[in-house]
Amino acid sequence: MEQIEIFEIPSPCKGICQVNNRGYCKGCYRSREERFAWNNFSDAQKRKVIALCQQRYKRYLANKKHQDAQKPPQDDQQSLDF
Repeated sequence: MEQIEIFEIPSPCKGICQVNNRGYCKGCYRSREERFAWNNFSDAQKRKVIALCQQRYKRYLANKKHQDAQKPPQDDQQSLDF
């Protein structure tokens, strides 16, 4: 038996509305198609998109952490402007 949804699933939009080089929104991590079709999706489709967005965000954080680890440490004294 399918559970009845009482509340509408809100859009994950954060109001940033800029895309990265792969076409995903930098705020909510939805694709263009996912953003444009959001109001036509069923609740099950919306939950799936939200799960995908969470995976994309985790992948972004892992890549950022990896990139930050690759950067050489900066000398704090050289970064100060006197």
